[in-house]
Amino acid sequence: MALLETFLVVVGVALFAALAVVVKTKLFPEGEDDEPREDVAEYIAMMVSVLYAVVLGLCLVSVWDNRSSAADHVQAEASALHQTYLLAASLPDDRRAPVRDAAHAYAAHVVGVEWPRMADREPLGATGWILLDRLRAAGEVRGKSSVSEQIAAQEILAQLGYVDDARRGREAAAQEQLSPVLWTGLIIGGVLTLAFMFLFGIRRSFTHLVMVMGLAGFIAFTVLLIHQLDAPFGEMLGAGSDPFTRYFVVPDSPA
Repeated sequence: MALLETFLVVVGVALFAALAVVVKTKLFPEGEDDEPREDVAEYIAMMVSVLYAVVLGLCLVSVWDNRSSAADHVQAEASALHQTYLLAASLPDDRRAPVRDAAHAYAAHVVGVEWPRMADREPLGATGWILLDRLRAAGEVRGKSSVSEQIAAQEILAQLGYVDDARRGREAAAQEQLSPVLWTGLIIGGVLTLAFMFLFGIRRSFTHLVMVMGLAGFIAFTVLLIHQLDAPFGEMLGAGSDPFTRYFVVPDSPA
């Protein structure tokens, strides 16, 4: 969802809440003989608001941790792949090019093919693992090699182990989602919070109107923020492919 669309949704929810207040005021005007609000109702409204704030905080922490973890895995994977590319300089001429070509092919596949799939939460398939195995095979020691070449080959295999681990973490992060229970709590809690403020709010109509608009807009913004962060590789707030494109030239890579 684009930034403009997010803003329009927030404004729309706030205006709808304001319209509801106006309709309620017109259809059910308060009289002088109306009984005052009960303290119990105000206490329940306060408790609902506090509990909803806890649920919001829990959801934000959960999706932010997953998004941060996804970005860390991407950075670790790209950095290890880049180190593999650099270590190939210590290999013989006939083995240097295959390692670097395999590293570039892997980066191009990750950015060009896997990134859109991760954004859509689609399975990545086995191609990435096949390319990684091809890169590992290209970096293995074959025949007679000098001590420096053997050390470089061992370092390459070690870096590819880091690539393997980071790739597994990236794949797992791409499939992580906020619990449906928390999503239910977000929606129901937001409705209850606005409903209690609507029913047991301030009697001054203008003040009531402004407060309901502000609260409705803020809740809508927070829920949309959680929705965006819940997609760790989404277009708007997700982890980008910059760590790969910083080291490897990948044509038509996603932003």
